[in-house]
Amino acid sequence: APKWYNYYLCGVKGIFEQIQQAHRGEPTRPIGMHVALSGNIPPASGLSSSSALVSAAVLATAYVHQLPLERKQLAAISARCERYIGTQGGGMDQAIAYLAKAGCAQFIEFHPELNATPIQLPAGVCFIVANSLAAKNKAASSDFNERVVECRLAARIIAKHMKFSNWRGMLRFVQLQEALHCTLGELEELVLKWLPKDIYTRAELCTHELEVDDEEFEREFLTVNTRHMTQFKLKQRALHVIQESLRVAKFREICERHHTKPQYICNGVNEKSNGNGVDDVTKPFTLLSQLMRQSHQSLKELYECSHTDLDRLISLSDEVEVGARLTGAGWGGCVVACCDSLESSKRYIEMLKANYFKLLPQDLHERYGANDFDDVVFATFPGNGAEIFQLNFVSC
Repeated sequence: APKWYNYYLCGVKGIFEQIQQAHRGEPTRPIGMHVALSGNIPPASGLSSSSALVSAAVLATAYVHQLPLERKQLAAISARCERYIGTQGGGMDQAIAYLAKAGCAQFIEFHPELNATPIQLPAGVCFIVANSLAAKNKAASSDFNERVVECRLAARIIAKHMKFSNWRGMLRFVQLQEALHCTLGELEELVLKWLPKDIYTRAELCTHELEVDDEEFEREFLTVNTRHMTQFKLKQRALHVIQESLRVAKFREICERHHTKPQYICNGVNEKSNGNGVDDVTKPFTLLSQLMRQSHQSLKELYECSHTDLDRLISLSDEVEVGARLTGAGWGGCVVACCDSLESSKRYIEMLKANYFKLLPQDLHERYGANDFDDVVFATFPGNGAEIFQLNFVSC
């Protein structure tokens, strides 16, 4: 696994490259820094600890060098330079690190350029983070990059079937959607049409789909740490990405449609409505919870990046009708859940402590139980993005 300081150096390198670009390659003298680091984000938990470190390094280095960059530029640089660590990640973590606003969710788009739209959440909504304590460093394995490779292959193969001459450059579904002028629903239908098999072998992809030899396939379509792959689940990965995009759009639509209406706040986790179905004023929160459940199910079954401990937390959440999903890359780490009030979140947290955390193995119980597990399961609210704080020291 990469050492923690390599993530910081990624951020420093990203700004140094930006400076060289601004000076058109002319030699420049970097400014040295004394750096003290402090943080409380648990590593390998799906809470973007690595991206937080890279983003902090980018912001600090840019500030020291008096480089005038907007937040969107800082986010783009952070996303790009974190890939030096070897993980083919996107830019979501870095974007929210800079563009977050207190009290709002952010609808983040990357095409045609990075943009963030604040989304007002229904009144009373708060989020709960629960750490399964199953650690997974995505940079230390090929799992994350394997999913990236499978998604890129799916996009390229569909583009090839649709007779695009530049199909090799169609790495993302959004590029394909734009080129086809189609909806996400129509793109989903194309996945089912052109990628009908559950598993594709390497030989099938080379011979029948891409018409390349194995050497070219390895060179052009795989990454350094995915060259061992022999089987590919293209349909499942593509369906997850497209259907998740539809869920995100639906989440935004629900919030925008209902955020001005008065919200009913329930008194407990397992509160149920009277009459037929769900009362109108509770419906927005209920729909958001359903979307989160569907998201986790897709991550578990189609993207296959869950973990038995994560699934246990989700099962406990389902029992008390709280919507939850894994967060981060997966294969361990945390779930994030959505409650409709601070009071119901307290009940939910106590339930998780009793039914999950207090049943942990003795070593974990001793390590985290001293603080009543408050460091591994807690309520949280959206806050502002990264900022510079200047300390004024007064000499005696």
